[in-house]
Amino acid sequence: MKRREFIKSSVIGAPVVASGLTLPGFSNQSAEKEIIELREYVLVSSGMQTNLDSYLNEALIPAFNKYGIRHIGAFSEYGNFEPVKIYLLIPYPSVNAYFEIPNLIRKDENYLKASSDYHNLPPDQKVYDRYNADLLVAFDGMPKLVAGSGPAGLYELRTYEGYSEDAVQRKVRMFNVVELDIFKKVGLNPIFIGEVVAGKNLPFLTYMVSFADMEERDRIWGVFRADSDWNRVRLDPQYANTVSRTIKKFLLPLPYTQI
Repeated sequence: MKRREFIKSSVIGAPVVASGLTLPGFSNQSAEKEIIELREYVLVSSGMQTNLDSYLNEALIPAFNKYGIRHIGAFSEYGNFEPVKIYLLIPYPSVNAYFEIPNLIRKDENYLKASSDYHNLPPDQKVYDRYNADLLVAFDGMPKLVAGSGPAGLYELRTYEGYSEDAVQRKVRMFNVVELDIFKKVGLNPIFIGEVVAGKNLPFLTYMVSFADMEERDRIWGVFRADSDWNRVRLDPQYANTVSRTIKKFLLPLPYTQI
């Protein structure tokens, strides 16, 4: 094959390859498992939140909704922290949707009009220093995000880091086989849970639970820690040393959240 013909065929074939893309834990057989993007915007200053709120509320989230992405979560941190951070939770129905929908949004006339003020901000009025994003594959035991009946008063985002890939896989199995059932029994109702397949500080898994307030949060976690099934399974040798570090973040719903 001549070089020019090879390049041409490679370019034509690229979309075909992309359309068959898979990620660890996701296959055609598990196509109902969502791909979840969790963004963390690190703002330049608290005064810039209004600009970001307007962009998310009036441009980005409506555009995602237009192309079938529902139940987008938007949160701020609980407490007075600097720098200010805003969290955006986007559940995609498939790997393909994760790549295709942002491209559709970037060309959408309504989105371009609604986001023009945001995108035309000069460098000295930038909204954030950077934003970070983790990409998660939902668990077999909870393949889709659960939006609930309305925004709760408090959300807890928990990250379980593992010392190795095998440790995290065993923790994933622990959740799928028994721990999610214990959560439901004691009143811990996750919004989502997934293995992070792209992001910083791998390997780890992340999930979110919601409560009315901090008092309810402390009470329900107390019930969980005292549960006989939990105390039995946490001592099971097959699940030993699955979590090397736990990171907890407490979040509040923003007015335009859809969770």
